[in-house]
Amino acid sequence: MKLIAAPALSTASTDQSAPNLLVLDNTQDPRTLDLSGVTRIDLSFPKFTDGRAYSQAFLLRRRLGFTGEIRATGDVLIDQLVQMERTGFDVAVLREDQNVEFAQRQFDRYRGFYQGDAVTVKPVFAREGGSALAQEGATA
Repeated sequence: MKLIAAPALSTASTDQSAPNLLVLDNTQDPRTLDLSGVTRIDLSFPKFTDGRAYSQAFLLRRRLGFTGEIRATGDVLIDQLVQMERTGFDVAVLREDQNVEFAQRQFDRYRGFYQGDAVTVKPVFAREGGSALAQEGATA
C-alpha cells in the first residue's frame, strides 16, 4: 500500500475535476455507478470511527471487479491501514498528525492472515495446499 503524508499531497493529485477520477461520499452505493473509464476512486473517512468506506472498497474490488486505484482520504489513522489494505485500498492519505515511517511499520507487524480478503481471496488453508481441506477446497 502506498502511503502519502497529507502535507506532501500536491494540489494536482487532489484535482477532483480529473476525467478519470471519481470522488465518492461514504453514503453512495458504488453498485449504482458507471465505472467506465474511471482509473481512481477516492473514498472518504470523515471520522476514523466511520467505516462505511471499507464496505465501499470491498464492493468495488470483489463484486464490481474494479482494478484501478482506490484511495483513502480524510481522517486516516495508522491503526486503520492494515484493514484498509485488506478491504481493497491501494493508497492512503494520512491525517496531518500521522507519521509515514510509523505507518509503514504496521505492515511489517501484520503480514499473515488466516482469512481471505479483497486482495487475497482464498483463506490460508486453501492457498498452502497439502491438507485434505485445501485439496477439497481446490476442487469445489
